[in-house]
Amino acid sequence: MNIHFTGIAGAGMAAVAQMMQDAGHAVSGSDQDVFPPMSTFVEGLGLPVAWRLDAANLPADLDVLVQGASAKLGGDDNVEASAARERGVRVTTFPELVGEATRGRTNTVVAGSFGKSTCAALAAHVLRSCSVDAGWLVGAISPSLPATGRWGRSPEMILEGDEYIVGPSDRRSKFDLYHPDRLLLTSLVHDHVNVFPTFAEYEAPFRRLLRSLPSEGLAVLRDHPAVREVAGETRARIVWYGGGEGGWRAENEVFGDISRFDLVAPDGARTPMTTGLLGAHNIENIVGVSALLLEAGLVDRGGLVRAVSTFEGIRRRLDRLTRTSRIPVIEGFGSSWEKARSAIEAMRLHFPDRRLIVVFEPHTFSWRSRDALSWYDTVFEGADRVLVLPPPGHGAESHPQSTLEEIVARIRAAGVDARPTLTAAAAHEALSALKGDEAVLLLSSGPLLGLPDSLPPVFDRLYGA
Repeated sequence: MNIHFTGIAGAGMAAVAQMMQDAGHAVSGSDQDVFPPMSTFVEGLGLPVAWRLDAANLPADLDVLVQGASAKLGGDDNVEASAARERGVRVTTFPELVGEATRGRTNTVVAGSFGKSTCAALAAHVLRSCSVDAGWLVGAISPSLPATGRWGRSPEMILEGDEYIVGPSDRRSKFDLYHPDRLLLTSLVHDHVNVFPTFAEYEAPFRRLLRSLPSEGLAVLRDHPAVREVAGETRARIVWYGGGEGGWRAENEVFGDISRFDLVAPDGARTPMTTGLLGAHNIENIVGVSALLLEAGLVDRGGLVRAVSTFEGIRRRLDRLTRTSRIPVIEGFGSSWEKARSAIEAMRLHFPDRRLIVVFEPHTFSWRSRDALSWYDTVFEGADRVLVLPPPGHGAESHPQSTLEEIVARIRAAGVDARPTLTAAAAHEALSALKGDEAVLLLSSGPLLGLPDSLPPVFDRLYGA
């Protein structure tokens, strides 16, 4: 087929484009208003890409147009989608395409409120390292994988499964379309309040996902009260991790540049492991992926240990950006309260004697919504200072949006030194006279005013060892 992706710089869209190209299809794409790292990443894929939406971008022999759901792509008014429909070309979404393309594969869906990108990338990396020619779809960039999407030639397919809706006119969750044989469920906490106002509404798609597993399937579930509450929905065999005896767990953790721990099986068997990933939550992610792959019989313990030790994580998830600076600059993915807390706790764990400065951009709908202002009461515990960048305005009409002043005031009311920082230049100025005993965490799911690119070389020059 000849497939065109409108909105190809979306993380999921880019991964599916690579998957379809690897499967032998002709692929092209377009997008607009895109920032690094995705713009740089897409430019390196070797696909025909246009950075302006235009009907002229569509190939003459187009079979399918895949339209992203971002508001910037124009919905029904998208010029490329309109042109495709006029030509009688099918217009679809990437979850629909993935669901159709992977029928007949053995699909493992990795889902959860947080941890799913890291776990999906780690599972793909371990299988690849153990010579399993699996396919995968990962909604983030990992230095350990040659692509975010791959078709593969074995039956195994690893799919990062997002609970977010397919689009404004299709309220199904993306993972509703993925027909899993196995499931790794990492977490279940309220998120995406703009489309799931209540926790009951939020957990409903996870209940459906559990029910969709076949009776001969496998559900590897994190031992957490909210997950246990929905576990009864599945007929599949359940394996627990992250709790106490009776499930897979980590013991004897020692944190450092290289962290060490024992992977403990339900029968008490121990496997020493090492990782360069930061944070206790990443050790828990490793435990979940290990339980999945070992219980499914896809790898042996020796191959697992070797592969985990070489996994470099994924971009923007506690990614060290500086090279020579004695003040580390780390980028974390802060799209929700839980993800932000995990990043802050990891920084405190690995840099306990340093003052922690957080540069935070409230990018997602949840962070910008007045309905979630209470998140700011606790999220920055352990931070010494927070520089708060302006919230973006896209989609503001869909929810009661907080102002920068309201966000800063709420953080200050929690006893944390919070400072509004309107521009990248202001952030540079605020960070240009540090003492040397700090650690800096850049925290957002958005562009952060370009600071992940502009700040590290300045720190390497100002604070180089």
